[in-house]
Amino acid sequence: MRHSQRLDRLPPYLFAELERKIAAKKAQGVDVISLGIGDPDAPTPDAVVEALAKAARDPGTHQYPSNRGRAEFREAFASFYKSRFGVELDPEGEIIPALGAKECVFNLNLAFLDADSVALAADPGYPVYTGGPVLSGSEPVLMPLVPELGFIPDLDEIALGDALRARLMFLNYPNNPTGAVVPDGFFERVVEFAREHDILVVHDASYTETTFDGYVAPSFLETPGAKEVGVEVFSLSKGWNMTGWRTAAIVGNAQAVESYWRLKTNIDSGMFEAVQLAAVAALTDAADVPKKMSEVYARRRDLVCEALHAIGVDVTPPKGTIYIWAPVPGGHESAAAYCELVLEESGVVVSPGGAYGPNGEGFFRISLTVPDERLTEAVERLRSSLGG
Repeated sequence: MRHSQRLDRLPPYLFAELERKIAAKKAQGVDVISLGIGDPDAPTPDAVVEALAKAARDPGTHQYPSNRGRAEFREAFASFYKSRFGVELDPEGEIIPALGAKECVFNLNLAFLDADSVALAADPGYPVYTGGPVLSGSEPVLMPLVPELGFIPDLDEIALGDALRARLMFLNYPNNPTGAVVPDGFFERVVEFAREHDILVVHDASYTETTFDGYVAPSFLETPGAKEVGVEVFSLSKGWNMTGWRTAAIVGNAQAVESYWRLKTNIDSGMFEAVQLAAVAALTDAADVPKKMSEVYARRRDLVCEALHAIGVDVTPPKGTIYIWAPVPGGHESAAAYCELVLEESGVVVSPGGAYGPNGEGFFRISLTVPDERLTEAVERLRSSLGG
């Protein structure tokens, strides 16, 4: 049996590799604490669960849904964007449900890329930004994110040939994995660049609701002209502890949203309507949950950063996301080698930065999504096993 050549072009998916390593250590009897995967440990808000249960008992939600989504879903997202970001969205043509940000980002590659085109992808970045173009028969062109520039791409360094071939540009702020936030004026430059080269900007807004120290993250669509050149993928996974629900929306440029919809009608049959109604509850009845979770993650961030400083890691506390992006201490061959050492010496899993792209080498990522007592134990293990 022969699989497609495109699968051979893909590296092993990071989180599948982490799961394999965790399973192997547990089989050896090691009490492993995984700080590798960003899956919130807190439960989904009661209001959301109750809304799902009520809607699931309604036979009216049991048939095929529409890929355009229920009116209540689209109107709730429009109201949220208006109140949260000051962005006007047309519920009829500028909002469609997505089965999580991952599905949405991947399918946008299928909808917009051909073999002679490319996607501009942040490096380091969420692996789907680079894997999606490969699976669509195209290729990614990496935009380096380096600490000297605050982990934003240098648009002036993008080769003209790559800019002319580009159909998509993937951005994500607050940023996974670096925790960086977007500086003033950068989104305005992105709009100009995208307009000049006829590129669709895809801003992954999965972490806008998880911020610290008084920082409030903007929407890309707040930027003048952004809706003319871009879309935003807004996910409920992290802010509302709904990773397993696969609930998001693509919003923004009506033409791009329509193209996404045309593709989706040939791939899946839409989001279960009971889940759509649960999403409405998240955006209305549970609107305060992301703020409360941000307070939890801020406390955990400080705990981890203090522990890293104690073992000689020079880390800057991030203003957003659920991650710590830290430089590998000197004297280690690679980020992967350091993460292997951490696992062997302390039974703690952290992610090697190189798994997020070549420019992630030299860093590692820690997820804050474990209960406080386990996180405290993890940092104590780090102190005791690596502090010397």
